[in-house]
Amino acid sequence: MLQNFKMKKRILLLEDEKHLLDNLKFNLELEGYLVIPVKDGESAISAFKNEKFDIAILDIMVPLIDGIRVAESIRLMNNKVPILFLSAKSSPEDRVIGLRKGGDDYLTKPFNLEELFIRIKKLISRNVQEQQKSNLIEFSFGSNYINFESYEAFGTNGAFTLTKKEALLLKLLIENKNEVVGRDKILHTVWGYSVYPSTRTIDNFILSFRKYFEIDPGNPIHFKSLRGVGYKFIE
Repeated sequence: MLQNFKMKKRILLLEDEKHLLDNLKFNLELEGYLVIPVKDGESAISAFKNEKFDIAILDIMVPLIDGIRVAESIRLMNNKVPILFLSAKSSPEDRVIGLRKGGDDYLTKPFNLEELFIRIKKLISRNVQEQQKSNLIEFSFGSNYINFESYEAFGTNGAFTLTKKEALLLKLLIENKNEVVGRDKILHTVWGYSVYPSTRTIDNFILSFRKYFEIDPGNPIHFKSLRGVGYKFIE
């Protein structure tokens, strides 16, 4: 029994409406989760500081500190844990703000419980997969070599040292090789939402990668920019 308890995924649940909080806690526990319920933003931040969670589910309009500011605080402590907003604020602008401030998903009230369960499961599963991929230390393609811990690299012009952000972006692209990586995911992983670089800034990183690793930077094989969509590494 103790072993099963330890294996439960932990959820931080911020909701100030008692009836909904109790109902969500009850149903999530039936699904096998361990739920830590809180009713205000200050308690949510305190709980996150003191405990480990696999996902944070946040209402936005809550007392003391709103859910958006809670998400920003969580992102300063941990830029990996999934954040799902549950909110009655349903305008496109509200959704965009929530996602820009660190949210991974946004579900409006009223919602279907089954849909909530599916979204939670997907977010936790995706985070586990990303953590497993984050063990990548070295990578080679063609005659190129990258060490993501020491930032040492070898490219078409010989040995050089990457910056920290170059290494983070390279690692993200390579971990998702042959798939398009969107700007929001790059912001989340490389910049942690602390600043908002322009698309041109990210494009300049891609141009640098082409100079470092492409035989013909003007006709790139490995590093692609897809206007309005994202960026891709092709092995």
